[in-house]
Amino acid sequence: MTRTSLSTDAPLAERLRPKTLGEVIGQQHLLGEGMALRIAFESGQPHSCILWGPPGTGKTTIARLMADAFEARFITISAVLGGVKDIREAVEQALVTQAQGRRTIVFVDEVHRFNKSQQDAFLPHVESGLFTFVGATTENPSFEVNSALLSRAAVYVLQPLAPADLEQIVLHAQEIQAVPAIEKIAVDRLLAYADGDARRLLNTLETLAVAATQEKQAEITDVWLLKVLGERMRRYDKGGEQFYDTISALHKSVRGSDPDAALYWFVRMLDGGADPRYLARRLVRMASEDIGLADPRALRQALDAADVYERLGSPEGELALAGCVVYLAIAAKSNAVYKAFNEAKAFVKKDGTRPVPMHLRNAPTKLMKELDYGKGYRYAHDEEGGFAAGEQYLPDGMAPPNFYRPVPRGLEIRIADKLEELKRLNNQKR
Repeated sequence: MTRTSLSTDAPLAERLRPKTLGEVIGQQHLLGEGMALRIAFESGQPHSCILWGPPGTGKTTIARLMADAFEARFITISAVLGGVKDIREAVEQALVTQAQGRRTIVFVDEVHRFNKSQQDAFLPHVESGLFTFVGATTENPSFEVNSALLSRAAVYVLQPLAPADLEQIVLHAQEIQAVPAIEKIAVDRLLAYADGDARRLLNTLETLAVAATQEKQAEITDVWLLKVLGERMRRYDKGGEQFYDTISALHKSVRGSDPDAALYWFVRMLDGGADPRYLARRLVRMASEDIGLADPRALRQALDAADVYERLGSPEGELALAGCVVYLAIAAKSNAVYKAFNEAKAFVKKDGTRPVPMHLRNAPTKLMKELDYGKGYRYAHDEEGGFAAGEQYLPDGMAPPNFYRPVPRGLEIRIADKLEELKRLNNQKR
């Protein structure tokens, strides 16, 4: 793998920064073959965009690679430290570059912090095409970026790096001899601590590399790792459980409807240094997997708590997450949708590709109508009770699979009653 020839004095994160699109680790849903950002790179025509994702997921790297791909001048503005003066200077530089027949990309870091005067000074030059705007943000741009600027930029959502992606980064650091060998259990601890953030991982690796050189440590063992980094990397209790043991205890306490135990494990995670954003994501998962339609408000509670944390940060925002933990623990539980989804996936994977029944197909053209697309379809809203009793929605010849089976708890009690009534009406018509 080709890497930069930067001096070994340069920070490790800079030495390992990808120099080509093919070197980028992760974000394959955007950068893989046929994916949106890869197509944008290959088009030869840059367009304004906002890169939205957690820290350390490659937003700045992608912006720099975009400038390289289009042979454009790359100008960086910090929405926190910069002001209207910086925007005017960027405009002047872009005008000079334009006169030279080159493009300019203006990268705005933390674009969610752009104030109104900055956005007003910026927008006309984006509209005129003087430069291409690329913003980076960790917060939902629809809340923080004005609609005029947002409407002129595609939004690409970056995901936290998976453990396998982070492990590749560790291997690359070892390839260039930036860090010594690392014991497998220590690697696992580092990946858990990084929690999808490549920058955090690289900064930690650099700290370890310096310490290993000073102490003539040939291998980074788990014991030595904990000694060097202390509280930052400690186990989640004195008994020594690993990161995923503790999050498992939190998840199972919520599933088991024990709010005290759930709060205990939640606070233990925070005390052990877990990123509250990681915990917020896990709470959303719990609401979907273990509560589902028994209490649909649970998912909204989890999403709202995550948003509150993003707005307030630590420690204030942690209270909203704690409130969510308690709510999820006492909510009615159902994994019926979770099971139904998995059963449907398994069925579709092994089943053939069944054609869509003719009456369910759209008929936007005259030819399609002549071929009987949509013929005989019954519009449910025009039927008695808003239900087309006896209508067929599954493929021809497919027996009802009964994927979704409501549990007798919470709202799903009423859902089960509703499904029984619909089944009765269907049986009367068939």
